[in-house]
Amino acid sequence: MVAVRDILTRLCKRSGLSSDRLRSTEIDVLPLLDLLAVRQYARRAGIDREEAVLPVVRDGAGQLQPSHRLIVDAELSLGLLRESPGAGVDPDRLYAADLGERREYLAEHWKVLHEAIGAKPIPPALTVRSLRGAPERRAFTDLATQLATASVFDGPIVADSDNPSKNSAGQGAIRDGRGVVTVIGDAVIDHIYAVDRIPGPGGTGAGLYREHPGGKGLTRAVALARLGMRVRLISAVGDDDAGAGALECLRSERVETELVKVVPFAPTPVTAVIVARTGAASRIGCKDERIRLSAFDLRTDAIRSALATSDAVILTFEQPAGVIEQIMAELRRLPKRPLVIVHPSPSLDRPQYLYQHLGVVDYVVGGADDLHALAMAPEGATGDVTPTAMRLRALGVGAVCAIRGFRCEVWSDEVTDRFEPFPTVLDDSVGAHAAFSAALVHRLVTSRRVVTREDYVWATAAMVATQSIGDVPGAMPLPGEVERIFKLARER
Repeated sequence: MVAVRDILTRLCKRSGLSSDRLRSTEIDVLPLLDLLAVRQYARRAGIDREEAVLPVVRDGAGQLQPSHRLIVDAELSLGLLRESPGAGVDPDRLYAADLGERREYLAEHWKVLHEAIGAKPIPPALTVRSLRGAPERRAFTDLATQLATASVFDGPIVADSDNPSKNSAGQGAIRDGRGVVTVIGDAVIDHIYAVDRIPGPGGTGAGLYREHPGGKGLTRAVALARLGMRVRLISAVGDDDAGAGALECLRSERVETELVKVVPFAPTPVTAVIVARTGAASRIGCKDERIRLSAFDLRTDAIRSALATSDAVILTFEQPAGVIEQIMAELRRLPKRPLVIVHPSPSLDRPQYLYQHLGVVDYVVGGADDLHALAMAPEGATGDVTPTAMRLRALGVGAVCAIRGFRCEVWSDEVTDRFEPFPTVLDDSVGAHAAFSAALVHRLVTSRRVVTREDYVWATAAMVATQSIGDVPGAMPLPGEVERIFKLARER
């Protein structure tokens, strides 16, 4: 922040901030060019970072409190008031070629300028001498802080109203018949340790190490894309190599990343996954609290539009309880709701606050521990999930799908049955739950009919196709693989 503030205050001299000035100045402007917001803007717009600085700074200045906004606007000659100056404002003097002239005009017309931007109350006027002290320092400190700490989404800069197909997260996005699914969940880097057995306390063991993008949100998004769905992920990653790798993985699988938030100065979450030779896994999550969605993010038009224009929404309970509650409340308000599939988590805090929203949930999918935690089942609840499923259905959930290994048990109005496993080699797979949900959503969205027993058989076949202890997204099956196993089941 200090480096950016010092650069901006030095760039005030002469004609102010411009791309030409950044290219020719003797000032070391690299910290400014390296800002996350500048790099992202330049990448998305296909321009040099020098050209991206001015629009990013203008946007940051526009979010400051009125006096600070006027100071940085005039002194950097940003031109925020050039197109609509307001009564009594002379843009040519406010953005004069010399810094001294701009300061004088700002001090002399302090009240008029505040009135032009609708500021109330108007602070006492300043002299040029007093302006050059604490007011300027506070204004440029606020601007530098805004620029240095701003999170950005990995999407388009603005929606193209003349070509809605370019705005993939917007309401005007073209529907191509594949079905649109929005996934809300984590994107992490999995550190996978494949061992013969998971060692107990004080034990050791030999194994193999792999590193791949993962996370409940990312894996489900990839699984859906491989089945031919149009998928967008709402998530957050850090501004580091791991975050860049997760985004690259998503783009390579044709998952839309416009709603993935990139957070500066925070590491992308890492999960240590210890997988035994049977496929059973233990996990250790390492997550920085800054890597999460916020209430402000969820109020953006892009995210609200994404929810409203989806055929299905998959929500994993990895975000803070307040954020999950806000998402479910937003889904509840929609006049035409998408299909909603929820993946609970044993680590969810205060699940009872979500109970009023469970009526919007069509399917809850998870293991026994996940379901028991959501239903706040009595301590000691283990194998028999039936009482827990009945609790969740009484709270409004349409269907409960309990997964163990490669088999599934379902409780719903249409189907209540146990789907036994197909022939398997492993006892479990870290990607089985993601494959099940993706396959079920694929069947329901593409067929647009009431669920049948065969849909659950097809989704269970997708689980069997994921038998892997390595790259979890890479193990997500293609439609042909699922169909092959599904046909084997019908033959049996």
